[in-house]
Amino acid sequence: MEENPYLKSAILEVVENQLQANDPPETRQTYDRLISEGYSEVEAKKLIGCVVSSEIFDVLKKQEPFNPERFAKALNELPKLPWD
Repeated sequence: MEENPYLKSAILEVVENQLQANDPPETRQTYDRLISEGYSEVEAKKLIGCVVSSEIFDVLKKQEPFNPERFAKALNELPKLPWD
């Protein structure tokens, strides 16, 4: 599948905003954990972005409300991706 640079940028902006606001705090905790496990800042943000995109998919495509518990669980399972 071809990568959409605009969508990728928007997802990474969401990750940045979550990190800066510490909201939800699980995003910062996951970022710090991934860094401590040896992932680069870019890799950690991309992995978190995968969780963000998975949650957006569920909200838009499946018409489900945002689920903070599902989001936190997926963050805690990284580097395992939500669709694996």
